[in-house]
Amino acid sequence: MSILIRNVELNEKLTDIFIEGTLIRRIGQDLQVNADTVIDGTKKAIFPGFINAHSHAAMVLLRGFAEDLPLEPWLTEKIWPAEAQHTDETIYWGTKLACLEMIESGTTCFNDMYFRPKQTYQAISEMGLRAFISETIFDFFDDEKAEQTKRITEENLKLAQSFDSTVHYSIKPHAIYTVSENLFKWCADFANANHLTFHTHCAETRTEYENSIKDFGLSPVKYLKKLGVLSPNLSLAHVVWVDDEDIQILADYDVKVVHNPQSNLKISSGYQFKYEEMKAKGITICLGTDGAATSNNYDMVEAMKLASIMQKAWRFDPTVLSGNEILDVATINGAKTFGINAGAVKEGCLADLILINLNQTTFTPNHDTVANLIYAANGSAVDTMICNGKILMKNRIVQGKQDIIENVINISKIFKNT
Repeated sequence: MSILIRNVELNEKLTDIFIEGTLIRRIGQDLQVNADTVIDGTKKAIFPGFINAHSHAAMVLLRGFAEDLPLEPWLTEKIWPAEAQHTDETIYWGTKLACLEMIESGTTCFNDMYFRPKQTYQAISEMGLRAFISETIFDFFDDEKAEQTKRITEENLKLAQSFDSTVHYSIKPHAIYTVSENLFKWCADFANANHLTFHTHCAETRTEYENSIKDFGLSPVKYLKKLGVLSPNLSLAHVVWVDDEDIQILADYDVKVVHNPQSNLKISSGYQFKYEEMKAKGITICLGTDGAATSNNYDMVEAMKLASIMQKAWRFDPTVLSGNEILDVATINGAKTFGINAGAVKEGCLADLILINLNQTTFTPNHDTVANLIYAANGSAVDTMICNGKILMKNRIVQGKQDIIENVINISKIFKNT
């Protein structure tokens, strides 16, 4: 399949873009090529698709379910009991709804940590997105549960061998307060041996930090170092409660960090994410939304705006984390973290692209397209989405949208009595 996008704005200039198969083949003015599909890019701007580096897709079914609570009681008293009600059907339709929302707001790839990878994979594959998925790994410090979890993880990896090339299996222990030392070490070894990405929550809340000091005598980052699990294929979600020594450790091991501003603000995990300090040490920082039960949506445009203005606010410096820089955090840095040839509109890169509609109030006047996208617009500015060279949305139309919404309304009723 080939696609030709005519007369589209790229870096403030009009150009044509030719896509063949899964890749961007040519970029230039007035390209003389034949294509199966031609898209008129007039009054549109092209960007790389966003990479959501931390999500819990099917948790969208619990959007608005447990509001205005701190993380620990939110998890133990509300979310975990509700999640115990999940079935194959709820995970499948919840994941489809999350994918629909991501398509509509410009996310072409996401890193997901949840349950039932078979149903998650089926939903993502049908929706056409790129993803790194996993079973969330817990053992709650129970040896028998740990052994059972290892067996399930090995079975899931065998299952993943049948996945489409756009969906990858990953290893994701939940956190140091739900996963034993033995299982955490096993996860790291298993990920390294099978060349899989490795991801976990870390240093998210003050309570987690204080309990880590009390239980292990070390900060969460220093505890992970003691376990010997830090490596370049590890990405950590949140990383709010860290000191200079923690940051240096992360830099030394080339660990990647995922900032989740919506969730951090909403559950009061903290707002002083040390972006500048991590950047100064060469740490790769990418962006996530977290699950829709804490962030309430999967809109990466909103996440970019919050991340940028939070840094400016608490540092009293309007120059930090500019629009262009946060755009890189949400695209190129995510691609680097997960080892995919995406995150840029360049010849030879994967055709994971979005077209932004410039013919709307938030881009009028349009002195700076990037600034208007991040500070004025939101995900609804996305007009067309292409992932892996396939058109998933055009003119804001996604096939099967109403069917997904109706099925989700039906199956989500089981959570009301939890």
